[in-house]
Amino acid sequence: MEQRGTDRFKLALLALAAAALIVGLAFWFAGAEAMAKASWVVGVVPTLAALVYEISRSLRRGEVGLDIVAALSMTAALVFDETLAAAVVAVMYSGGTFLESFAEGRARREMHDLLSRVPRTATRHRDGELEDISLDEIAPGDRLLIHQGNVVPVDGTLASETAFLDTSALTGESLPVRLAHGGDIMSGSTNAGEAFDLIAVRPAKDSTYAGIVRLVEEAQASKAPMSRLADRWSLGFLVVTVAIAFAAWWFTGDPIRAVAVLVVATPCPLILAVPVALVAGLSRAAHYGVLIKGAGPLETMARIRTLILDKTGTLTDGRPQIVSIDSHDGMEEDEILRLAAALDQASKHPVAQAIVAEAKERGFTLPVPSDVAEIAGEGVVGHVEGRKVFVGGDDFVAARVGRKPGDHPAMAAGAVLVAVAVDGRMAGHLVMADPLREGAGAMLDGLRQEGIARILLATGDRTDVAERVTEGLGLDGLRAGLTPDQKVLLVLSERKNGPVMMVGDGVNDAPALAAADVGVAMGARGAAASAEAADVVLLVDRIDQLRAGIEIAASSRRIAFESVAAGIGLSVLGMIAAAYGYLTPVEGAILQEVIDVAVILNALRALRIRPE
Repeated sequence: MEQRGTDRFKLALLALAAAALIVGLAFWFAGAEAMAKASWVVGVVPTLAALVYEISRSLRRGEVGLDIVAALSMTAALVFDETLAAAVVAVMYSGGTFLESFAEGRARREMHDLLSRVPRTATRHRDGELEDISLDEIAPGDRLLIHQGNVVPVDGTLASETAFLDTSALTGESLPVRLAHGGDIMSGSTNAGEAFDLIAVRPAKDSTYAGIVRLVEEAQASKAPMSRLADRWSLGFLVVTVAIAFAAWWFTGDPIRAVAVLVVATPCPLILAVPVALVAGLSRAAHYGVLIKGAGPLETMARIRTLILDKTGTLTDGRPQIVSIDSHDGMEEDEILRLAAALDQASKHPVAQAIVAEAKERGFTLPVPSDVAEIAGEGVVGHVEGRKVFVGGDDFVAARVGRKPGDHPAMAAGAVLVAVAVDGRMAGHLVMADPLREGAGAMLDGLRQEGIARILLATGDRTDVAERVTEGLGLDGLRAGLTPDQKVLLVLSERKNGPVMMVGDGVNDAPALAAADVGVAMGARGAAASAEAADVVLLVDRIDQLRAGIEIAASSRRIAFESVAAGIGLSVLGMIAAAYGYLTPVEGAILQEVIDVAVILNALRALRIRPE
């Protein structure tokens, strides 16, 4: 609301200055010179007053910017009766500030899209009826109706048979995603198909989309080191400008040349190009599912030289998958899986949930188990379709069927063995492992192309497991068996080689993420602690998005530097030309506005970055 009021005020100043300039020109051509000058002064004074007010506020904050040059040029032009030049500067300056606001609005569009999509109400099933409620009233376990075209208000699981979801605003994925019954749904997704029912798993304030909104608001309030550096450069440029203007007046005795020099330097691309380019980069990264918490982390991402990766949930999928099914009693492999999954529906253990998910993915209809008893950390016992089923660790199941454990083929390091017994006889084993993410090798190669010199693995897992999983990836180092404190020490020791990025997804990764120059949390639904500690959150649970974020960061930073260098170079050339008398104050004002427009348009090129 406050920003909208500021924009309207800037537009009003621009309209007044432009109207006064046009009316004054009409009087001038009509021969009424006094009326023309009076009209131009009327257009300049409000802009100058607003500018002086902004300068005083900046000085109270200890900030010295190039707005002082604009105030000096307008004041000098009025003092030396160059009222037309003052009017042109007023129009150009008010136009430049309005153009800056417009450009930043364009640059923030993807981030604004995220904020504007926040739903206000939800439809809940209650006592056989539907009721519209506020998001604050949603509780875990509530059954919600998600209408076609509506944004999902909370994280939940699909209670209907199927759903089609548009996640493009969150992840950049252009095609709708099809989910089956029981699938996880991220808040902020849009229902692209028929209406479906959702079971809420957490309150709205703790859901994925609420966290994303908080991160976006933090990012919008941030200021990059590069922007602060530009502020310091502004002071130097101000000194150079005043020196050239004073020298032109001193050596020629013509104050109009000094006025022309000041006008050419008003305003400066330094105060326009950097924020526009970096905010455009933030917005562009958000479009590709890479939420960067501010312009500071964006700028640091462009300079990363060392990458440290956690294993579980980062290089690997983080969810165990069935590698093979071994049958011991002639039972079909599919039947072993179906019975095990049916019983495991009663367990929340990650391995049990992975077995259930695999069975559903294969299209099995799972009966409801009965007489279920779970021995924590060991296994589950119960009845499925009248048959007694045991599912759990090999020792646990073998002891209940009177068989010695260990009668199975040797497994690779890191694999998990799940035994299944039916009606007192060992039916078979499910061999499970946490596989390497698809395309992990190509992703690491791509990161090296973006300038990453060292890639290390840091994991709390055993060395043999880590070596098996990462074989052939060409890592520069592997550190296994690490505690959270040891991960922090690794990050700190690697910082001597340059800025360090740490990627992780668990609570145990949070200290290392906070210690790194840039911490990256995998997936917006990852552990809250790691997302809070991270500077970057990958909204989609895919590590290949990381390369897109780094490429966007590097391109945005390069565009900002290009804009500053070109703008400052052209401004200095214009000031020198004005000092030698080749530019009048009016011509200088027009030239500077052309430079500013060109610089802003160049900075907006960051909105067209398309990462490989």
